[in-house]
Amino acid sequence: MSEIIDYILHFLLGEQFQPHIAEKIGYTSNPEEFEKYKLVIIPSGFFDKDTYNTEKSLPTLPLTIWEETPILFGEAKTEQIGETKVIYADLVAGTFFLITRYEEVIRRDVRDVHGRFPGKESLPYRAGFIDRPLVEEYGKLLRIQLREVCCDIPEPPEQIKKIYLTHDLDQIAHFRTIRGMIGGFLRGIKRPKEGQKALKSFFKGLRYDPWYTFPFLYKVDNELIGQIGNERSEAILFIRSGGGKRKEDKPFSNLLHPDYKNLIRYSKRKGILLGLHTSYAAGITPYLIQDEKKKLEFHTRTSISYNRHHYLNCREPEDMRFLLESGITDDFTMGYADMAGFRLGTCRPVKWINLKTMEVTNLTLHPLTIMDGSLSDKRYMFMNAFDAFQYCLQLFECVEKYNGELVLLWHNTMVEKTPKLYHRKLYKDIVKYLKTK
Repeated sequence: MSEIIDYILHFLLGEQFQPHIAEKIGYTSNPEEFEKYKLVIIPSGFFDKDTYNTEKSLPTLPLTIWEETPILFGEAKTEQIGETKVIYADLVAGTFFLITRYEEVIRRDVRDVHGRFPGKESLPYRAGFIDRPLVEEYGKLLRIQLREVCCDIPEPPEQIKKIYLTHDLDQIAHFRTIRGMIGGFLRGIKRPKEGQKALKSFFKGLRYDPWYTFPFLYKVDNELIGQIGNERSEAILFIRSGGGKRKEDKPFSNLLHPDYKNLIRYSKRKGILLGLHTSYAAGITPYLIQDEKKKLEFHTRTSISYNRHHYLNCREPEDMRFLLESGITDDFTMGYADMAGFRLGTCRPVKWINLKTMEVTNLTLHPLTIMDGSLSDKRYMFMNAFDAFQYCLQLFECVEKYNGELVLLWHNTMVEKTPKLYHRKLYKDIVKYLKTK
């Protein structure tokens, strides 16, 4: 546990602080050790052998509030014992619980139709802090306590540190296959415009398809990158290279097709980074990830180190090891499909902790802040355009306050020019807002 505790303390303090500061903090309930530290966090018993990995380790609702911040474990009090300040709120266990998806391990029986842990079943949602990066609040509380006893520690700058504009290539076009064209043509009997679009897309080329919206997305992306710089913003296209027989992996991604080849070349020309969109089948059977990565690298002639699971379908926390073993360094899956917010309780990139081996690994998890469909889908948040924009701004302000990362996911199919969808205008509006940050 010592490696994990050390990592969590450094993560709470923030990367801008000197490592020796963490040495002033103890995580112990032994009074004889208190004098070694300026600040002590009392363990709540979460990691005790008879509690850890059992249902007894789950927080009980309603949560205790300390300094307006919900505490998962421990008590909302402090005391001075000699020269040492003692905190009874177990910030270490609370942080561990959130950043490791620990809840999903204990509640294995809670999954949706896709085998995912639902956001609306999560503690952050049920306790009312899904829209707050609680781990960052813990870090702030810890820094305040340290300033009172020994260290003049400043807060991190209030600025969004990095923005990732990401797109998942689930379906490159609507009418470019014979089946798609015929379907559109038949629907055109009642809706003539759709029939015309289908024929135009199929016979005249990919750029005429209503779902080929990459020129629009890349233009908006590069306007932001040009405004705030490459160091603070990246655009990524996640491409699916594999898949099984399940309908969720349809249509098949034929990377040999000219449409895919042209899009890959176009993306590179526009400076868009390429990542692996691990298939739905690989979410069920993770050992497929390695072959999918090799296939994508072969067809794109690009070394791939970024990943996001199709359907956000990284089912179990321990499945992350297959990404690591495949050479993936950064994953962008960690958001809930049914709820935008802070799935891992943080708005900063965090190292994946393998709960099987209790090892802090080199795989970096970039929490997904907002996915387009989460906001509008009737099964999920079902927001109108105005409410969706306001909710986005609320999340942006949290990320800015704690110098975090903002990860957006917008699909090419969701920014089609149609009055049925508001995501084209919403994407332009939020990027326009972000240009000022």
